[in-house]
Amino acid sequence: MAATLTEERFTGPEWVFERKFDGIRLLAFKEDDGVRLFSRNQLPQHLPAVADAVRALPARNLILDGEMTWSAQGQFHVFDVMWLDDEDLRLLPLERRRERLERLPLGPPLALVERLNAERPWEQACAEGWEGVIAKRLGSVYESRRSPAWLKMKCEITQQFIVGGFTDPQGTRVGLGALLVGHFEGNDLVFAGKVGTGFDGKLLRQLRERLDRLETSAPPFSVAKGLPKIRAHWVRPEIAVEVGFIEWTVHGKLRHPRFLRVL
Repeated sequence: MAATLTEERFTGPEWVFERKFDGIRLLAFKEDDGVRLFSRNQLPQHLPAVADAVRALPARNLILDGEMTWSAQGQFHVFDVMWLDDEDLRLLPLERRRERLERLPLGPPLALVERLNAERPWEQACAEGWEGVIAKRLGSVYESRRSPAWLKMKCEITQQFIVGGFTDPQGTRVGLGALLVGHFEGNDLVFAGKVGTGFDGKLLRQLRERLDRLETSAPPFSVAKGLPKIRAHWVRPEIAVEVGFIEWTVHGKLRHPRFLRVL
């Protein structure tokens, strides 16, 4: 089961959170005394210490899901169990699978992935230098696909950008579709991409009113590769905003940007 990347940040009684480890996804299959390890892409993995630890578990047949890391010493961080002895657990709700997993005596290099109790777990992740967190919906079954029941919130880079334009809203959206932002490199205002998430309806209307007063006929970006060709409006570059994003693309654009605030 693969997690879906989300730009939203939320908590709720129907969600639990776990650390997202920076390693390789690993599935462990035990059949009697035989153990096979595979990556997410179904490539066999040779990890003798992990195989021995899985073989030692008191289960005749077993399938474990987790993440393998090598930061200090090799460790298999286990977060789910899909099969135990003669029972297929994939259709059980998440919390019942977790109960079964917690009963297994996992010993090094196997480790149970702990649940997070922070009020804003994504902030804890970034403060501690993790890759991010995984939000899992209680009651969800184990699916052999990328599922919205598991959502990954990656740690963001935050940076100031200058608004040089915006696009028209589409469908039921109000105010504007996305901000068109850039950053200065010397005297050049370099286009960095669109920012279309992180707003509510009130803020969208307020921004549109403010931007309408700054509208101009030509884009202010002097390095402008990738500018939208339709439904775009240009403004004088007088408004700065803070944006969170995952990384820069190879083309110098923001990947998964999210509006944070007006500066």
